[in-house]
Amino acid sequence: MTQPSSLAIVAGAGAGLGQSLLSRFEVEGMTAVGLGRTRPINPIGTFLEIDLADAEATSLAIAELIAQHGPPKIVVHNTAELVIAPFEKTSLNDYQRTWTSMVQSLVILGQSVLQPMVTGGGGTLIVTGATASLRGGARFSAFASAKFALRGLTQSLAREFQPAGIHVAHVILDGIIDTTRSRDLHDLDPSKMMKPEAIAEAYWQLAQQPPSTWTHELDLRPASEGF
Repeated sequence: MTQPSSLAIVAGAGAGLGQSLLSRFEVEGMTAVGLGRTRPINPIGTFLEIDLADAEATSLAIAELIAQHGPPKIVVHNTAELVIAPFEKTSLNDYQRTWTSMVQSLVILGQSVLQPMVTGGGGTLIVTGATASLRGGARFSAFASAKFALRGLTQSLAREFQPAGIHVAHVILDGIIDTTRSRDLHDLDPSKMMKPEAIAEAYWQLAQQPPSTWTHELDLRPASEGF
């Protein structure tokens, strides 16, 4: 009898890194499921259109996935809401949107997957961070405040769930990911941008670490990036 493949969930599985992660997990024979508000063109694996800040819809969708495939072995939180504006022009709604998109969605995702993962024997939760997770920049007050909160939440989850067998990692992406959209927005040499498939490989390697040497925080950047 054929054994079912392990489940991998990517929350925030849009074009670029999200789809590259799903592709990497599929290569390993995993059942790759992407979650997000907007369906990419020709999505990889299974894609569920869902507002990840909607607690009821998200928890129901994940419960159905677990019922069908078992608890996930890899879960990636990859949502973002970028607001760039001077402080006096950043509305309260801007702050609420960034927090809802990044922090609230991780709360909902974590409450949906972590206990089933513990019961299922362990797994890996990876949270995508950014330079703004460590340093607040001018005109990035909304984005940075949410990324700081996301980092703190991830640390708390690591300290609570790693003793129960869940590897929780926070990855700081210090650079611009090479996508069609980012090339349109930024006048950069593509060789100085972060390749989504290379980031996906780093995430996969994190998920393969033995419990004796778990990385909690990893920073990734192009060789040309100053830091």
